Amino acid sequence: MSADQFELNCSVRTDSGKGASRRLRRLDDAIPAILYGGNKDPMALTIAHDDILHATENEAFFSHVITLNIGKDKEKAVIKALQRHPAKPFILHADFLRVDEKQAITVKVPLHFINEDKCVGVKLGSGSIRKTLNEIEISCLPSNLPEYIEVDMLEVEVGQTLHISDIALPEGVTSVALSHGEDSDLSIAQVQAPRGGGDSSDAAAAGEDDTAADDSGDSADS
Repeated sequence: MSADQFELNCSVRTDSGKGASRRLRRLDDAIPAILYGGNKDPMALTIAHDDILHATENEAFFSHVITLNIGKDKEKAVIKALQRHPAKPFILHADFLRVDEKQAITVKVPLHFINEDKCVGVKLGSGSIRKTLNEIEISCLPSNLPEYIEVDMLEVEVGQTLHISDIALPEGVTSVALSHGEDSDLSIAQVQAPRGGGDSSDAAAAGEDDTAADDSGDSADS
């Protein structure tokens, strides 16, 4: 399954309730799912567990339009929620939202941090990068949906914090958080100063002050 074409084979589910869902997982090695939105009635579905588990191993699955093959019909959708077992590698339930190519959708996409090893604050300031977000919620047309968004750490200095507004979003993509105003401009990452003090320039300045103090003391003694 390629990253640019995710497909899942589904069947319509006629029974409902917790007991039916448990039997589905135990006897058929399948999971219950729901497809909703798009001015259509919600549709209860069944999906083979191994199929959706394999699909979710690819990060791009969560930020791509997925084709659901339901008998002879095909539905375009994005995944909106995934319920996992708290202790075992099992998926319990999936929610899908229908998409219309002419209507914007709201989804969360992962952040990919680049140039971490070349970051100014790390190489010259001996700082460390602390990430506060690993995904952001965006709004866009399905055709503009990015697989991920890059965060360039190259020129970030010690003590500097990057916010959502500092990210270069692809054309046609907007941040849901920023649409709520500046107070929602969340931090994404920061370069923290090394433990035990500031950067090398602070240490150099402190050394110059000590030298000046010593010189003035020598003058007084003479």
